[in-house]
Amino acid sequence: MALERNPAYVAPSQTIYTCPMHPEIEQDHPGDCPICGMPLEPKGVPAATDDNEDAEVRSLTFKFWIGAALALPVFFLAMGEMIPGLELSTYVPPEVSKWVQLILATPVVFWAGGIFFVRGWNSIVNRSLNMFTLVSVGVGAAYVYSTIGVIFPHLFPARFQVGGHVELYFEAAAVVTVLVLLGQLLEARARNQTGAAIKSLLGLAAKTAHRLKNNEEEEEIAVDDVQVGDRLRVRPGEKVPLDGVILEGKSTLDESMVTGEPLAVAKTTGDAVIGATVNQTGSFVMRAEKVGAETLLAQIVNMVAEAQRSRAPIQQMVDKVAAIFVPAVLITAVLTFLAWFFFGPEPALAYALVNAVAVLIIACPCALGLATPMSVMVGVGRGAQSGVLIKNAEAIEKTEKVGQLVTDKTGTLTQGRPSVTGIKTTGEVASDDVLRLAAALETQSEHPLARAIVQAAQEKNLATPTVENFDSITAGGVRGHVEGRTVLVGKRAWLEEEKVAGLDALTSLADDWQAEARTVVWAAIDGQATAILGISDPIKDSTPSAVEALHRQEIIITMCTGDNEATANAVAQELHIDRVRANATPSSKHELVRELQRNRQGLVAMAGDGINDAPALAAADVGIAMGTGTDVAIESAGITLVKGDLHGIVKAIKLSRAVMGNIRQNLFFAFIYNALGVPVAAGVLYPFFGLLLNPMIAGLAMSLSSVCVISNALRLRRVKID
Repeated sequence: MALERNPAYVAPSQTIYTCPMHPEIEQDHPGDCPICGMPLEPKGVPAATDDNEDAEVRSLTFKFWIGAALALPVFFLAMGEMIPGLELSTYVPPEVSKWVQLILATPVVFWAGGIFFVRGWNSIVNRSLNMFTLVSVGVGAAYVYSTIGVIFPHLFPARFQVGGHVELYFEAAAVVTVLVLLGQLLEARARNQTGAAIKSLLGLAAKTAHRLKNNEEEEEIAVDDVQVGDRLRVRPGEKVPLDGVILEGKSTLDESMVTGEPLAVAKTTGDAVIGATVNQTGSFVMRAEKVGAETLLAQIVNMVAEAQRSRAPIQQMVDKVAAIFVPAVLITAVLTFLAWFFFGPEPALAYALVNAVAVLIIACPCALGLATPMSVMVGVGRGAQSGVLIKNAEAIEKTEKVGQLVTDKTGTLTQGRPSVTGIKTTGEVASDDVLRLAAALETQSEHPLARAIVQAAQEKNLATPTVENFDSITAGGVRGHVEGRTVLVGKRAWLEEEKVAGLDALTSLADDWQAEARTVVWAAIDGQATAILGISDPIKDSTPSAVEALHRQEIIITMCTGDNEATANAVAQELHIDRVRANATPSSKHELVRELQRNRQGLVAMAGDGINDAPALAAADVGIAMGTGTDVAIESAGITLVKGDLHGIVKAIKLSRAVMGNIRQNLFFAFIYNALGVPVAAGVLYPFFGLLLNPMIAGLAMSLSSVCVISNALRLRRVKID
């Protein structure tokens, strides 16, 4: 595979090929799936200029047009007598016509349609009968029968002949082959269209970057030559090369291509920037922190690629049906042949063959096989364009059935950028000293509240001393020795467990702050309560409308937070949250999810962004990680929201319902088509209306059923979820 240098793509050491419909099939070389017969595709992420998929389309297009050009005269030679004004027998004698049909039909069947016979034979060898089994048997029977009729006509008894000659069906074999080729061509083009989301994402990546040398001179380099820690200058109108942090300057960035949100975002010193977003007004210097496969864009592309090749549980039902359906069709074709041969009108053999072939052709389950994977592939791509990244098809199917949502508070409902809004001491230690000592401990913590304390100290230019014997207590706080004193910073309940004295002196004020939705952090020095710090985390502007939208979708919302009960209730009351669980630990969040799963009010989705949310995200029926959160949370979730707010959950639910509805429509089209088509092809209408289904019409109907499924799936590209 020829790859363009691209920071959003990391070439595997060896290309692995897999089947879109059966991802469990993997091998290290190209070929066909032994289950469904479809061509295997390279696994992972294609390069933006990858030409492999286009090669398949070009090959099928070439074979289709050459096959059609050869099949058309065969059709007219065979059917010309039935078209008024077109009496080709005047110009082409019957004896010549049959040889011309044989000569023209042979390359159509064996060159243009040779792949069908190979796949059909493989399906028999692998004991996995599929659509190519039916096509190869049907087309092969029509061709072999007609060829024998041309070369050895004396083998047929007189009663099997019409007007002294054997009926030929080269036109059925040739035209059906061309029509099946058309169906394969349309499917290949559709697969290319479903990969458009990945290719468009790959195309977003910047190709070059301006790196600053130690002497402040700039050099233009390829983005994939950038190393972690490099300083890069980004000018107005340029794409941000990679993920990093602004060191100097400020600007507004258009992040819509990654987050799906149209509004520009203001950025200044210390703010994170995302690779492939567009710098608008200002110029800034950034430090590269993630390169190659670690960038957000690369993770998005890889997640989309893997999700498009995953299988929804509903596909297992389709596979079971197909495994029974194909043998049933073969038996039906045999019974049709025997019924017409023994009980049909003369020439009995011709009627038996034509109707048996029609049954085989019209029953091809290609539409059935396409129904689920096509919808999943298009739906995953549509979600990626709106900032909803789906890890696998199972997450799509389960999200539709979500009736309960458990959500964290900090970083999910709130902005996740808390700030210290008050410090109250007992008077024994100055507030700046408390802040300085607390910040020294919190420097080693990644909790959002810890960052708020550190930032408050930095804003006051307070130097943080060295910490010894640092220890972090899960769901409790942090401790350490600072300047010869034992300092504890954390929750009141934890300080009580540590036998800290003097807590009551600050209790009244702490209660007041909590009623105002402030989070209270307690500080103690040498076993004595010293101060409380009030920290506020504003609710995201988008949260109220998102909660309202979720309620309209009949979702029961539970806020589960490690914060205290008073603060949690204040936030829940403001947002009209249905249920609240405060003072939650990672284990209690996990238990809450299990508890809700037992109450049978719909599947449970869990939304979070921290390491402490990972167990609950993994336990939930659908884990939803905020893209602004930790890697552990994202790895534990089935869905990741790039923007990181509840509106993404609304989008995910809308998308899942649209995709699953589309799958059901496709399955209906496929099942009803076969349920009606097979009996008609077998000739059940002949005794009543004298109607028979020509194999060519059966082939056209089979191709149209695939077109119907493909067209319906592609509608998902335009579904409104924003």
